[in-house]
Amino acid sequence: MKIPRATPGNKTVLLTGACSGIGLEMARLLAARGYQLIVVSHREEPLHQAARDLRCRFGAAVFPIVMDLAHSKAAEELFERVGSLQLTVDILINNAGMFFFGEVADTDPTAANRMLALHVTTPSLLATLFSKGMRSRGKGHILFVSSISAWRDFPGIAYYGSTKKYLRGFANALRSELAPYGVNVTCLAPGATATGLYDPNVVPVDLAKKLGVMMPAESVAQAGLEALFNNEAECLPGVLTRAMTAAAVAMPQPVIDWIRRRGPWLKSG
Repeated sequence: MKIPRATPGNKTVLLTGACSGIGLEMARLLAARGYQLIVVSHREEPLHQAARDLRCRFGAAVFPIVMDLAHSKAAEELFERVGSLQLTVDILINNAGMFFFGEVADTDPTAANRMLALHVTTPSLLATLFSKGMRSRGKGHILFVSSISAWRDFPGIAYYGSTKKYLRGFANALRSELAPYGVNVTCLAPGATATGLYDPNVVPVDLAKKLGVMMPAESVAQAGLEALFNNEAECLPGVLTRAMTAAAVAMPQPVIDWIRRRGPWLKSG
């Protein structure tokens, strides 16, 4: 299925984490098909630059909102800001996120709080606030960007994997709640994707992309949007992603523990 063009009753998209990576590629794909975009990020200049590019390249109506989605009242404030634009959100894409690697005992509490807010609190409350209108109108789409780490727990990504697992479970439950009202909920669960989420000094992103270990962000964005408009429950984009997920699920816990004790990534004890 291809991404459909916007229609008068299905044209306004609220997209978080929209100025880079998967979010920016989704914005480009949607703008090219006539959707108007409310794009959100805490990075002011990259967000405004992305908005200018989308307007210039596609002639799209773009409304940038600079906001830190990791603070406690972010969802409510964003809902009010969107209301002030007098726009009806037809499609909500919860894409904003962050990543860090390391043991829980060594984690900076500030970073942990930000991740919990970005991956759990804010997307949940945005879904609560915007799904009410979708339900009353009898139509709408909500997309959550999770990860293949939602299928298996690994040391070193306890915060990241657990929050992504929450998103997957929340999306599936919300899908069952909203389906009778004509509202679709989809969970996109990519594997390693070549985005700015990774420190290029630590992870060789360009090399991983060339070797096929990491998917291009544009391919993930295309697959996720096609799954959304096809009303699919979950999307694991790419053959390698699905194979890696199956392998992770099948891997015995003693093997994971053996790798953890002997690998160079975490403290050996």
